[in-house]
Amino acid sequence: MTAALSAPRITASGPALLSAQTAGPRADNVAKLAAIARDLRSDTLTVPTDAMFAAMAEASRGDDVYLEDETTTSFEAELAALAGKEAALFVVSGTLSNQLAIRTHLLQPPYSILCDARSHIHRYEAGGAAFHSGAALETVAPQNGHHLTWAHDVQPNLVLGDDVHSAPTRLVSLENSLNGTILPQDEVLRIREGLDALDEDIKLHLDGARLWNVAAETGLSIKELCAPFDTVSMCLSKGLGAPVGTVLVGPSAFIRKARHFRKLFGAGIRQSGGLAAAARVAVVQHFPKLRATHELARFAAKGMQELGVEITSGAETSMFFYDPTPLGFDAATLAVRAAKLEPALHLASGPRIVVHHQTSAEAIDDLLALVAQLKDEFADRAGTHAKAVNGSLYSGMKKA
Repeated sequence: MTAALSAPRITASGPALLSAQTAGPRADNVAKLAAIARDLRSDTLTVPTDAMFAAMAEASRGDDVYLEDETTTSFEAELAALAGKEAALFVVSGTLSNQLAIRTHLLQPPYSILCDARSHIHRYEAGGAAFHSGAALETVAPQNGHHLTWAHDVQPNLVLGDDVHSAPTRLVSLENSLNGTILPQDEVLRIREGLDALDEDIKLHLDGARLWNVAAETGLSIKELCAPFDTVSMCLSKGLGAPVGTVLVGPSAFIRKARHFRKLFGAGIRQSGGLAAAARVAVVQHFPKLRATHELARFAAKGMQELGVEITSGAETSMFFYDPTPLGFDAATLAVRAAKLEPALHLASGPRIVVHHQTSAEAIDDLLALVAQLKDEFADRAGTHAKAVNGSLYSGMKKA
């Protein structure tokens, strides 16, 4: 008869490698939140809230690679339903989500993707479409300067047929919003209808990193905005402010294959429940605040315009682009001076302002006050220079 065996208990028996002290006092978090309220560089800079950390503590602790994390799978199901799609995949970033969509859509090269020349997949994803999928990008600058249209931009630039010299278009990728501007839904529908009329099986993907802002501004539902697309990527960490996360939505079979590619890319997440829980808080609590961020951005743009700054792309959502050179200084100068304020105001060195749900109204007031101050300073310099030049000319005339 074999004696019953009991497993040994696992206890600490070796030295600790790190101190048990937590890294960073809570006071640092308070200071960080105060700084973020004055940071207008990007909505990616938002910080997690206490509500997010509370939700993370209550999240399930299963393994998502094994499809055993309840918080993640239920959140994916909720977002799929919200978008009107069959399934969803939670991933760590928008770049990953877009690249998974591209790789899953494109089956056999040669092929190409048509997209806006300003789009994220072209300019800010490190050549991922070529590297991961072997795809050529057919980039198009919209004729109207605002958004791609079927008649003038998409249809004329599609690569169709079986010419062996070409890489035929197999995917059209749109972005909404793009640089803060909204792609009109009626134009999206025209593009969808135009593609459907072709006998080419060209798929339509949406980089909807800031689609939440479009929904908040237009009043259209996420489901309505997603309906014309085969697949949609929606970021949870930009305007919504989750610490990490993007969701890719589409048909069930497509998402199953994308999940396989996610693993291939080394991007499977094990205990993802905490991240999904924080992202869910972002959707629930921060989506209702997005319209207010648009209003604050418009207030800032209007104030700068009234001071003489040229607004090169208006605040249709939460960001705008500007040119202060009519006042005698550039955006880099404004950023340097803003950083010297007490407390500091953080601006991009390029001419873009982005408002997010943690931006304070005081930050915008201080921005406008600084622009007014610089306007006066540079006007005084210009006046002094003009007097010096005129005086020199007058002196020369007297000597002559």
